[in-house]
Amino acid sequence: MENQPNTFGSVLENAGDYLETRLDLLKLQAVNKSSDVTSSVVSRMIILLMVSFAIFILNMGLALWVGELLGKVYLGFFVIAGFYMLVGLILHFFRNSLLKEPVSTMIIKKMLN
Repeated sequence: MENQPNTFGSVLENAGDYLETRLDLLKLQAVNKSSDVTSSVVSRMIILLMVSFAIFILNMGLALWVGELLGKVYLGFFVIAGFYMLVGLILHFFRNSLLKEPVSTMIIKKMLN
């Protein structure tokens, strides 16, 4: 009978150790997932920034070229601005299917992998 309280104490101690280890594991898994998502988002943002610079420079050249074709340089900038306004309106009206859903799907996939 003296052995039973010692065994019960041992079980409680092991259960406490198990819960502590399990909590540490959950914390590490959360850190792993959040760092994976963060690194993925940051790397995509850097790529997006570089592509944006390239597109900006290409648009400047295209605006100058269209302006030269139209006879007035500023008209080329108006044409390019009008094009981007049209693209912006399309993105605005279809933002859920074109922007929100793909981004949220990517984040969910990253979190669940």
